[in-house]
Amino acid sequence: MSARPDRAPGPDFSLSPEELAAFHRDGYAGPFTLYEPDEINAIWSRTRRELLDRSAAVYSDDAAVSGATNISNYDRHLDHAFLADHVTRPEIVHRVASVLGPDVLCWRTEFFPKYPGDEGTDWHQADTFANASGTPQIQWPGGSDFGGTITVWSAFTEASAKMGALQFIPGTHRTMHYDETKRMHYSPDSNTSVDKDGVRRGFFGYDYRELQIDPDWKPDESQAVSMEMRPGQFIVFWSTLMHASHPHEGSTKDMRMGFASRYVPTSVRVYPDTVAIEEYGGRVGLDRYGAVLVSGDDEHGHNRIAERTTRDHPFTTRPPVRA
Repeated sequence: MSARPDRAPGPDFSLSPEELAAFHRDGYAGPFTLYEPDEINAIWSRTRRELLDRSAAVYSDDAAVSGATNISNYDRHLDHAFLADHVTRPEIVHRVASVLGPDVLCWRTEFFPKYPGDEGTDWHQADTFANASGTPQIQWPGGSDFGGTITVWSAFTEASAKMGALQFIPGTHRTMHYDETKRMHYSPDSNTSVDKDGVRRGFFGYDYRELQIDPDWKPDESQAVSMEMRPGQFIVFWSTLMHASHPHEGSTKDMRMGFASRYVPTSVRVYPDTVAIEEYGGRVGLDRYGAVLVSGDDEHGHNRIAERTTRDHPFTTRPPVRA
C-alpha cells in the first residue's frame, strides 16, 4: 500500500459547489489557468527537445515501425520530470478528486498534436477504452459497464478554433452512443480527412462511426461548443462526454499541442488481464508500466504502481499488492 497526503500545504483548488454542479450537468469544467503563456512556451520549447531522448521511456520504439508513433509516446510522465510534476499538480489533482473522491490514480498520458492542415478529430466517447483493440483498458468495480475516466486536457500551445480546439456537446456524458465491444478497423489510407458534413474529420486512422449503436444516428452538432484555450490552460471532462476537435486550418505555421492525463479512482482496475496496448497499428508491452497514485491511499492494491523517489528520478514500477 502506498499513501499520499490528501492535501499538501497551500491553496485548495477543489471545484466549488457551483462548479461541481455544472460539471455533473455538462460533463466538463474549465478552462483553468495553470501556467502563464510565456512560462509554458519556454517549458514546452525545452521539453519537446528533451522528449527526443527515449532512453528511459517505458515503451520501446518498436511500435513506431508501423507508424504508430503516438502509442510509443504514451506515458512519458513516467520518464520526464516536467510531465511527472504536471500530472500531480494540485491545481489539477484537487479538481479531479472533487469528482472521483480522495483516492486517485493517473493511469495514462498521451500527446495530441495538430499540425497546419491536419484534419479535425471525429466525434467520439470512451468508456472502457476498448474501442481500438476490443479489450477493456479500465474496469470499474461492482461489474459496472459504464464508468469512463476523467480526462485533463492541457494546452501546451495556443488552442484556438482555427488551430484545432476541442469541441464538446454538453450533457452527453450520461448516455453512450457507441458500442466499444465492437472493434474498429485501422485503415489510415481510407480514414483520413473524410468529409463529414462539410468538415474534414478522422480518428487517427479509424472510422469511429463503426462503433455506433444506431448506424443512422448523428451527434447534434448544433449543440456543440468550442473550448478555445490559451497556452497553459487545462480543461477537465468525462471521457464519456461527446467530444471532437476542429481541423487546423493552417492559417498559422504553429502546431497545436494538447497533453491529456487520465484519472480514475484507485478502485478501478487498469489494463485488467492485459499485457500490452494495441492501438493505431502498433503494440507496446506493459511490463514497465505503472499507474501513479496522485491523491489519497491505494487500499485496493490490484494495480501496478509507479513510484518516484526524488523529483529528478524517473518512476519505478512495483507489482500489485494483491493478485
